[in-house]
Amino acid sequence: MEVPVAKVDPLPDVALPIQQILSVEKAQRMAEFFGTLGDPNRWRILSALALAEMRVRDLAAAVEMTESAVSHQLRILRTMRLVGYRKQGRNVLYSLKDHHIMNLYRDVSEHLDEPDDGVASP
Repeated sequence: MEVPVAKVDPLPDVALPIQQILSVEKAQRMAEFFGTLGDPNRWRILSALALAEMRVRDLAAAVEMTESAVSHQLRILRTMRLVGYRKQGRNVLYSLKDHHIMNLYRDVSEHLDEPDDGVASP
């Protein structure tokens, strides 16, 4: 006896325009960018800078790191254009580079705070 099998229509062929797919070069840059964010201390620094611009001394106290360690992390974050700075008299004030970085920080933070629905993505 043959068991009836439901016939499922295949998905229609969808051709994505080639310009929507990342180039190898951009994918590499994005991997480096997100690799930079693989350090929890850098996320703590970004979270402090999301609240206010700060001097290295104040930032070190806020994230409970040495000034030297914070300066080292800031150099890396500046290289990837995640933070910027401005001079005010003898002080150097650090901040998130622009609204894209603030949005990235906020989106990741909110995503991680969402409850797990227990359903695995396909």
